[in-house]
Amino acid sequence: MVFSVLYHFYLEVSEGSKYYPDYLTHLVAKQTESLLNTFGYSTQVLPHPDEASMKVVVNGKYIARVIEGCNAVSVIILFLSFVIAFSGKLKTSLFFIISGSILIYAANLLRITLFTIVIYHYPEKQSFLHDVLFPLAIYGFVFLLWIFWVNRFANLKKEA
Repeated sequence: MVFSVLYHFYLEVSEGSKYYPDYLTHLVAKQTESLLNTFGYSTQVLPHPDEASMKVVVNGKYIARVIEGCNAVSVIILFLSFVIAFSGKLKTSLFFIISGSILIYAANLLRITLFTIVIYHYPEKQSFLHDVLFPLAIYGFVFLLWIFWVNRFANLKKEA
């Protein structure tokens, strides 16, 4: 709950900053743009004029938008909460929280990039990919991290 309140406060103070719509969402959009360009897709990310999001334009065609929910912060907060709830040794817990958060962030960037590429080529698949496959991928990844954490590092009392 504390992390969620802090994140909400961050979003409140981000309004009107030079990074639209907020710094983290802007960063994710720009990094997605870089990845898409690296993969050979001529991409621009532009502030959306009508809503708090960034438009992803590939080869001059508006393909997707990156909103605050796409920056993976809420997923990372969920991950952190679980690791803290089943904490292990402090040093191990901090290492796992930091490395897991970085992995989730990177997986999310890859998720958005792949989503954009697939939608560019197969726009009719957008609903299934956005609503089913890609959320399953990111939450499935977090679930696997949790399973790894509980089985390897969490301080759980085991009955003999």
